[in-house]
Amino acid sequence: MPGRREFLRSTLALLAATGLPEGTAAAPAPADKPGRTLPAWEPGLLEIHHIATGRGNSTLVIGPDGTTMLLDAGEAHGAANSMPPAMPNATLPAGQWIARYVSRQIDRIGQSGLNILLLTNLRGDRVGDVAASSPQSTLGNYKLTGAAYVAEALEIDEIIDRGWPDYNFPAPARDPAALNYIALARSQAELGTSIAAAHPGSSRQLALRGRPDLYPQFEARVLAANGDVWTGSGEMFHAHFPPPKGLSAEEMPSEGMCSIAVHLKFGRFRYYAGSGVTCDAEQGHSLWRDIETPVAQAAGPVAAAQADHDGDTGGCGPAAVRALRPRAWVIPTWRVSQPAASVLQNLFSRDFYAGERLVFALDAAPAALQQTLPLSGRLSSRDGHVVLRVPIEGRTFTVYLLNARDELGQVKAVFGPFATESRG
Repeated sequence: MPGRREFLRSTLALLAATGLPEGTAAAPAPADKPGRTLPAWEPGLLEIHHIATGRGNSTLVIGPDGTTMLLDAGEAHGAANSMPPAMPNATLPAGQWIARYVSRQIDRIGQSGLNILLLTNLRGDRVGDVAASSPQSTLGNYKLTGAAYVAEALEIDEIIDRGWPDYNFPAPARDPAALNYIALARSQAELGTSIAAAHPGSSRQLALRGRPDLYPQFEARVLAANGDVWTGSGEMFHAHFPPPKGLSAEEMPSEGMCSIAVHLKFGRFRYYAGSGVTCDAEQGHSLWRDIETPVAQAAGPVAAAQADHDGDTGGCGPAAVRALRPRAWVIPTWRVSQPAASVLQNLFSRDFYAGERLVFALDAAPAALQQTLPLSGRLSSRDGHVVLRVPIEGRTFTVYLLNARDELGQVKAVFGPFATESRG
């Protein structure tokens, strides 16, 4: 990427590992006090920003060498009573808020664009719904929504999705959000942006783009895509879904089931984002429809995880929670059914794994919180950007909760640092 700087080896000192009671913030250093902004990023730090808009999913990863990767840029549309309040507010569409947030963060680290835009599936909450209010792009035959706003606001080196180039698995795309995104991807390809399909099992496709030689302890892997799941050996994968040709239209895997799942490793630190994968274990359903369990088992124990299926019913099944058992859960809530009571029950359950855990909701609707009492009363946040900061070697990680009701980036609370001990 033009303007990329050569980064020196980090000399950051490791923070003392601390295990704190659930929901307790460590005594922060002066720069970390609530009301201040995030401490400065330095080479050797991994940051994972869960962006709260109340309209879908978006997660910015800043690698230890300054490599930037945005997972999703969702912009869901719906009735006002079906969603939480828009964050920061409803004066701009979510795609623009995401682009502005990302711009601030990459400017903060001295960059000018994104290395990778990875769209985990083709639903509106990941790529952007098309509404009557969505303006026409001047760069291609697509509407401006979600990922399109990001692509037109920022220089992007590479776009990765689950379907390039034909988008025919498991059947040709028909959803308006998917078709609009496909038009965006093809337009970007014509403009010279590299577009690629995710390679299940690959740790090379998401490798650091700047100085990977300085940080061999970092790894980003495609755990799954289109029902193909990493075996845990090299870059090999196995097909979890049966061949589509043998399935009826009603039996076809859903868009969420086909999601790209991602696993990050930085020294001892592990992170999981399974996107829209579900366990779908209702009585009478074929066992192969539980894609969440094998994906979570491929990841294994992690320090932090995004809740699958946005914390809605059908995600975060018992087997997946047992396999992941993180210290911190992040739920990218954006509609009134999230977080579901069954999901909160599983995330907080000590029957599935021992030890303390924090559960953060990015933007939970008041109705959802009321319906899930008393479990929702145990959440460590109900709205706000959730940022994980991991120093080199990944022996600890700290969680910062940022105010999402404006663009000042003020810290509302600090949790940790937590030791990334094994939670077997």
